[in-house]
Amino acid sequence: MAGYPLAMAARDLQERIKKLIVERRLPSGAPLPTEPELMELLGASRNSVREALKALQAVGIVEIRHGFGTYVGPMSLAPMIEGLAFRTVAGHHRGEDSLLQLLRLREAMESGLVSRLAGKLPADDLVELERLVDRMEEQAAEGIGLAETDRAFHATLYRGLDNVLLSEVLEAFWDAFHRVRRDLVEPPQDPRVTCRQHREILDAVRSGDALRAEEAIREHFGNIRARLTRPAPAGSFVHNGSTRSPQVPQ
Repeated sequence: MAGYPLAMAARDLQERIKKLIVERRLPSGAPLPTEPELMELLGASRNSVREALKALQAVGIVEIRHGFGTYVGPMSLAPMIEGLAFRTVAGHHRGEDSLLQLLRLREAMESGLVSRLAGKLPADDLVELERLVDRMEEQAAEGIGLAETDRAFHATLYRGLDNVLLSEVLEAFWDAFHRVRRDLVEPPQDPRVTCRQHREILDAVRSGDALRAEEAIREHFGNIRARLTRPAPAGSFVHNGSTRSPQVPQ
């Protein structure tokens, strides 16, 4: 128990540095007070200030440039997203439904946002989405996995919203799926069905039919959800006499 007050004091010091950044309205890249100034402002020792700054640097709130000083960090979402992806993977390997939870989060976000895009996508984005669906159909015909093209389709679909958090959560979803893909039940969805679903999403958005677009997104996710509710043993598996890893679900 002896370390508990010390841990609380360390967290309090971090919170006070964050409060200083907020109250002074310091943007990313702005210099923070010098170490001696922080010691005086916070009434803390040099070691305590340094440890607090190191902890804040680990989550992107500050950036320590040795020999130059300490600056407001990039405020990146990367640590949070990496934590989300790792939590999902770790939970999955403990037999929890963490991957399904992340899928439901993504489905709720996409189905809620796609209606806002109906009839409002820029012409350039529509052209790019059409190109990606055409590419998916070519890949399906050639027996090539669709995962990366699928990923690009969803990134392109929502980029007009200019929502960094949405983009990062989508990346966490793909990252988590990539890490556990060997545990998912075979066979993956017929790629022709995947192509049809993406073309349906595109057609609905292009025509301005918000309800149809939402229904198309939900149908797409229904197929992925079906695979996650029937987990297979972890690791590789034998398929037609050879060890094989399934395609990342579309």
